[in-house]
Amino acid sequence: MKLRQTIRFCNSADGARLAVASCGSGPVILRAAHWLSHVTFDLESPVWRPWLAAMSRRGCFIRYDPRGCGLSDRFVSDLSIDAWHADLQAVADSIEAPRFVLFGLSQGGALAIVYALHHPERVSHLVLANAYGQGGWARAGTDAERLEAETLVNFVRIGWGRESPAFCRFFTNLFIPDGTDEQHRWWGDLERETASAEVAAELLYNMQRIDVLHLARDLRVPTLILHSRRDMRVPFEEGRKLAAAIPGARFVPLDSGNHVLLPNEPAWQVFHAELDQFLGSSQDAGPLQQAGLTAAEAAVLSLMAQGLDNRMIAAQLGKSDKTVRNQLSVIFDKLGVKTRAQAIVVALTR
Repeated sequence: MKLRQTIRFCNSADGARLAVASCGSGPVILRAAHWLSHVTFDLESPVWRPWLAAMSRRGCFIRYDPRGCGLSDRFVSDLSIDAWHADLQAVADSIEAPRFVLFGLSQGGALAIVYALHHPERVSHLVLANAYGQGGWARAGTDAERLEAETLVNFVRIGWGRESPAFCRFFTNLFIPDGTDEQHRWWGDLERETASAEVAAELLYNMQRIDVLHLARDLRVPTLILHSRRDMRVPFEEGRKLAAAIPGARFVPLDSGNHVLLPNEPAWQVFHAELDQFLGSSQDAGPLQQAGLTAAEAAVLSLMAQGLDNRMIAAQLGKSDKTVRNQLSVIFDKLGVKTRAQAIVVALTR
């Protein structure tokens, strides 16, 4: 089957252009950015193409290249994690659907956690795969562990993209140790296509210092966490930490040594079966999507459902009282209700 995608661009808060790709149609699944991404190169990838095919069968699967990588702006001065958060915000703001499934793989999990914490009205379900709340440096408890984190960054700085079998074997074995020769060769090509050595090293340096585990305790969205037992890139224990921190999170161990699951391993089937069960009927358009509420209108409705009055909603969203009153009138019309109580019932059953 021919896998088709559309590519567009949006601007982050500092003006950086981000390449955003969409496959499939229907309810939206947004993947937060992770380290290795190239929206055009991935389409023919023996590693990523199966992911695109599987996820796009569930709906409109949206992903984007992080700044400095792929088709997004390569020459940017700010490669900080704060900038990555702003990029996810920009991509989410460009999505018309009021709510979506947010998928965080690897360090994308940390980005997804922060976004879901600040924008629970947009996130229907949070899915974290081989993710972590603390990067290697942040969670290091000994000098040896900090040295290991620093050494990996330096190794990337000097070996990235080189035609060196030793580097390729080391690096691919962190991500897909059980991959085929073809998948390993492609992973080496991905390094050269995705980003320069300096950008890759700088991004990894910043990722090592991610620390959002303490924020995970405040999440209030349905969450599914899946983690490979023998993951060499992100230890299994990091998935367990997230599951313990996020209230009500469901945790699924995967019998795999791969950081990126491959379609020929049993864990692939387990992952997708668990994902289907978790999402369930949520993939059918809910009342808010059927009513055609915009993201801004959905945000107003969500705050109203939390008991905030117009003045408090206006202060929370940086709007005027009049704007909130006008938006509520439109929301009531779209939902076919006449009172705040009726609108809240719809919001709570979405």
